[in-house]
Amino acid sequence: MDRYGYGINSVGLYLKIKHMNTIDAFVIVTIAGLLHASFQLSVSMLTLLSSHTIGAKKSHNRLLGLTNSFTFGALVMTVLLLSTISLIITLSSTSLILALWVAACGLLLGLGIAVWIFYYRKEQGTTIWLPRSLARYLSDRTKATKEPAEAFALGLVSILAELLFILAPLIVASLVLTQLSPTLQVFGIVTYIAISLLPLFVITGLVGSGHKISNIQRWREQNKRFLQFIAGTGSFALGFYIYVHQVLTPAMLGGGMY
Repeated sequence: MDRYGYGINSVGLYLKIKHMNTIDAFVIVTIAGLLHASFQLSVSMLTLLSSHTIGAKKSHNRLLGLTNSFTFGALVMTVLLLSTISLIITLSSTSLILALWVAACGLLLGLGIAVWIFYYRKEQGTTIWLPRSLARYLSDRTKATKEPAEAFALGLVSILAELLFILAPLIVASLVLTQLSPTLQVFGIVTYIAISLLPLFVITGLVGSGHKISNIQRWREQNKRFLQFIAGTGSFALGFYIYVHQVLTPAMLGGGMY
């Protein structure tokens, strides 16, 4: 037993995990960010907000103010969630960190099944899994938004409302980021945020440059099954990779997890 009460094999496994290759770490963070980006609640709310603002014949500056505020709200909430989970992991014991790696695998595999089965409803358009009462509430609040502060709050809520699906990528990214040096952690956070919010950045740019919301929505409808397949398959692939390289292999080398 070590001085913290953990078995020698447990410590050996932790050190094995702790020295993850930097390239592997950033690959995992990138894939986790892509999984996060594949979920569509924030995108749906942003396109609805833009469409309503344009339909109300608001000025272009007002449109930009609302879309930028919404995107910034989503960014802030994502950073807060990622930082909070990372802090919890940093303060956790070795055995809990090991358990989190195993839990992350299970969450990713379950996420893949959930995305394949019910993320998009079986109807026309891009209607997603949300309960209809919550979907109506978010739709009504989005349509009623007229000020940047309200749009910022909507951006925060859009991330929280989809926490059921984005929690797994956030946990995986946090587990990896806590193993990096402080400098690399900053780059890792920026990488995750940039990739996970890329759809919002792109839509904000397209709307700001005068592209029609109808064209954006049409593209989403035409490609929703592809995005659903990629998200589900990506979750499975990442879960399997983490299980093999961060759970199974170190456990075999260390003579067991405990």
